[in-house]
Amino acid sequence: MNKPIFRIASLLIALSMILPACTARPTACEDPLGCVLVGKGEPIKIAVLLTLTGPDSPYGIDALRGVEIALAGQGELSGHRVELVRADDLCTAEGGEQGARQIAADPAIVGVIGASCSSSSVPATEILGKQGMTMISPSSTAPSLTLAGEYHPGFFRTIYNDKAQGRAIAEFIFRVLGLRTMSTIHDGSAYSKELQAAACEDFEKLGGDCLGRIQIESGQDISAKMLWVSKLKTDALYFPVYTVDGVNIINQVADKGIHSVLVSSDSILSPDFIEKTGELSQGMYMSGPAPVAESEEFTRQYRAMYGEDPIAVYHLQAYDATLMLLAAIEKAAIPSSNGSLSIQRQVLRDAIRNVRGETGLSGMLTCSDFGDCAEPVIEIFQVQKREFVPIYP
Repeated sequence: MNKPIFRIASLLIALSMILPACTARPTACEDPLGCVLVGKGEPIKIAVLLTLTGPDSPYGIDALRGVEIALAGQGELSGHRVELVRADDLCTAEGGEQGARQIAADPAIVGVIGASCSSSSVPATEILGKQGMTMISPSSTAPSLTLAGEYHPGFFRTIYNDKAQGRAIAEFIFRVLGLRTMSTIHDGSAYSKELQAAACEDFEKLGGDCLGRIQIESGQDISAKMLWVSKLKTDALYFPVYTVDGVNIINQVADKGIHSVLVSSDSILSPDFIEKTGELSQGMYMSGPAPVAESEEFTRQYRAMYGEDPIAVYHLQAYDATLMLLAAIEKAAIPSSNGSLSIQRQVLRDAIRNVRGETGLSGMLTCSDFGDCAEPVIEIFQVQKREFVPIYP
């Protein structure tokens, strides 16, 4: 497929200005993180660690499709075909750890696209980082993942940092809706807990009050917690949780007679959530990646390959992450005269870290020293007639 916006060739030109090309046949691997040896005729192996099963699978499957479309347009890389290994992060810390260990057990895997959920990325970044692997997430937004002192080298993301998303939520509730009190519900995961904390911090800086910060256990009975919420009588109720808990909260809001303005975030920005909540979710707000003008060619290929329109919002971030990884692999690969390759792991990481001002299908990409590569362009949506309608800014 002709890549209409984010081209590997253009990225390689940019990288070549920063990192010296190395094409001589190596006598030994001198890269501090080691090298992946790819024999003549053998594939270059990359992996995905995404949510592929369970109630939140639309997010991971949508991202996987972005990866597959990128690979379909790539063909061979440095004379070798690319093989994709799949691991399921289950959108849990346990799933992220198990999937990361599965990937780390194969030293032939060069890099990873994932994880889907921040709770999965937290253990995965540590495990894969220690193996010298590079990991690019299309959807893990927790601030701690790229925070100095907690950051594990080798992790990057093509999605925004939730410090920005929390600020966008706070400003929308306080300045646009004109509300002054807010309560939050989170499930204790890295994504949910850190995002509501960021929103509360900025909401209070603006002059609002975050009255209740309520933690639930995902998938469990929340009726007692929701009774407490009903007694707080706050103007806004913000719950950045995943589909199962989002549906439970919506049902309990109706049952408990809660009249707060309902707000959530990208964790339920999927048609699946609207289908499961029906009229009960109409009028609520949520934040997420700002819509971009998708390439007509990309959309045509998505429909041709999968028989439907995109099912979630992370396919473009995954597409861009894949092209970044492929471009970096090509930069880090030292070919030999016998047709084999030696791919330098540290050089690969440096190539991604030095990405500057590249226009991807998801937006502008410039990577920081701690792995944040995406501009924080965030939109507020409202559920209207069972559609997510962008309304602000």
